[in-house]
Amino acid sequence: MATFAARGGPVTVTAVGWDDEAAVALRRAMTEEMDARYADLIAVPGLIPDGMHVEPGTVVYTGVARSARGVPVGHVALRRLGAELELKRMFVTPAERGGGVAQALLAAAEDEARALGASRIVLQTGPRQPDAVRMYLREGYTPSPVFPPYEGLTGSHCFEKAV
Repeated sequence: MATFAARGGPVTVTAVGWDDEAAVALRRAMTEEMDARYADLIAVPGLIPDGMHVEPGTVVYTGVARSARGVPVGHVALRRLGAELELKRMFVTPAERGGGVAQALLAAAEDEARALGASRIVLQTGPRQPDAVRMYLREGYTPSPVFPPYEGLTGSHCFEKAV
């Protein structure tokens, strides 16, 4: 567990199991939001690569951010993708965006990646998430070539950061 300063008060990020109730609820909220943003693309059979679906056995870290009031406000996971660690399912509830929760989640994931012996984290985000792209750039992530399984996904933005 680690506590980080945020605009709305301290945010605590706790490592939880993939099937933790708050983690599942936050991923469900993320899925609903992304399904709405990408509805026209999701409707195209075969367009979304299987690798976007996270197999729980590949997850090495799941973090849930909680507000000072104890309310779950964010989620992040790291999964093994070959020899790499990939940041997955980064999500902050809409009411908490722009207040430092995403930075707390990234810091916790980066700390865990270092503890796991990783030298870098890779991630992919989509073309309809310019807010995420700006945040990753601001937090020191640099653009990288599109990596599998995202190479067939039009508009993918891939990033990496040494940890």
